Amino acid sequence: MLKDITIGQYLPGNSFLHKLDPRTKILAVLLYMIALFVVNNFWGLGAMLLLSVVVILISKIPLRFFFRGIKAIAFIVLLTVALQMFMTPGEALWQWGFLTITKEGIRQAIFMGTRLLLLVSLTSILTLTTTPISLTDGIENLLKPFQRFGMPAHELAMMMTIALRFIPTLVEETEKIMQAQAARGADFESGNLVERAKAMIPLLVPLFLNAFKRADELAMAMEARCYHGGENRTRLKALKYGGRDAVTGVLCLCMIAGAFFTRFI
Repeated sequence: MLKDITIGQYLPGNSFLHKLDPRTKILAVLLYMIALFVVNNFWGLGAMLLLSVVVILISKIPLRFFFRGIKAIAFIVLLTVALQMFMTPGEALWQWGFLTITKEGIRQAIFMGTRLLLLVSLTSILTLTTTPISLTDGIENLLKPFQRFGMPAHELAMMMTIALRFIPTLVEETEKIMQAQAARGADFESGNLVERAKAMIPLLVPLFLNAFKRADELAMAMEARCYHGGENRTRLKALKYGGRDAVTGVLCLCMIAGAFFTRFI
């Protein structure tokens, strides 16, 4: 299941989304997240779902990547849906012992489950269509206004991008360690919750050691290349907005306005 995580991966392409300025895509995803939690009825949720499908088709990313991302969080989605369904008070539709399914619970479960799926899909699109370097430059540029308040924009952007970049690497190392420990007789599947937690110790120890080793090697490599942060740093490709970015920005503003409008339907 770990290999199904798609956040942090990048797929080269020539689609409309690949050509967008990274700042436009970052702001678009943030506005989408706001709009997704603003809508409070099925008309708005359906519109957000339709918009997500259109964006996925425009990205020209194979659908298997999105299905893999959904598969990776299937347990979290199902757990969230179950909790909302059984824990939300309201008009009872079915009851067995202390378990009660309410009308309001079903509605809330549909909303929360759909929101989680759409959030993962759109976040995956951001990293699948944006190179790590472009993502770093975009985040740093957006955080620049906060530098006057002492915020280290470049360092924050670098840390966030490195974290995203190494998600697939850590997932791959986790898979290798699990296979190696299973070949030595480790059992990660059977037993109760406490026994499974104890079985994870042979996995977590080498994983943390490898992560610290990789971080140390990365730091040494950056120092060897005379890296000194964002001070007087130049870029091979300067970021600049184009016509497609303006169109996307207008559509995003229309999206957030429509999301607020659906609350009054």
